[in-house]
Amino acid sequence: DSRPLGAAVLDGVDFDIESGSGQFWDVLAQELKNFGQVILSAAPQCPIPDAHLDAAIKTGLFDSVWVQFYNNPPCMFADNADNLLSSWNQWTAFPTSKLYMGLPAAREAAPSGGFIPADVLISQVLPTIKASSNYGGVMLWSKAFDK
Repeated sequence: DSRPLGAAVLDGVDFDIESGSGQFWDVLAQELKNFGQVILSAAPQCPIPDAHLDAAIKTGLFDSVWVQFYNNPPCMFADNADNLLSSWNQWTAFPTSKLYMGLPAAREAAPSGGFIPADVLISQVLPTIKASSNYGGVMLWSKAFDK
């Protein structure tokens, strides 16, 4: 049987590659897009270049990129938003339809840091990122930590 998912039909694939090789993800993205209306998304870490998805994202084939701006001190919120916003501005240069800022839902969701208190997010971060032409929104990891 050539339908491993039974009657289910996939309309897209999310590339959340956090280990292993960075090779051939760009080729996979190109082959998937050759099928037609396939939605592609990626969830890279915030350092540029991403160790695994850089070549794939640079293809411009991704409909959404959900950048993980946490657990990475060089590009996450620490005591201020400078590194975070600098990294965001670099990510806006990538060819993508929509760019999302991935943040931890609570301090416990990102043991290495990156949590932003709601008042700081609203006053210091959202005004800048929402001005980006490819701003898509904010992603939270993981709702299980938001209590």
